[in-house]
Amino acid sequence: MVNIVWLVIGFIAQGLFFMRFLLQWIESEKSKKSVIPVSFWYFSLVGAALLFCYSVYRRDPVFIVGQALGVLIYVRNLQLIYKS
Repeated sequence: MVNIVWLVIGFIAQGLFFMRFLLQWIESEKSKKSVIPVSFWYFSLVGAALLFCYSVYRRDPVFIVGQALGVLIYVRNLQLIYKS
C-alpha cells in the first residue's frame, strides 16, 4: 500500500511539473513571444518539492540533489519576482 501511495505522489509531482511547461507554452502563444508566468514558478516549486520527497523515499541520490537544487532556485525566483 505504501508503494502505491508513493507511486501516486510521484505521478502527481510529474503532472505538476509538466503543467509548468504547458502554462508557459500557452502564455507564450497568447503573447506571441516567450513569456514565463508566475504560475510557472509555483508549479516548478510544488512539483520539485514533491519529486524531492519521492526521490528521498526511493533513496536516489542523483534525483535528490537535482530536485533539492531546483527547489532552492524556484524559491529564489519567486523572491525576486515579489521583491520587484
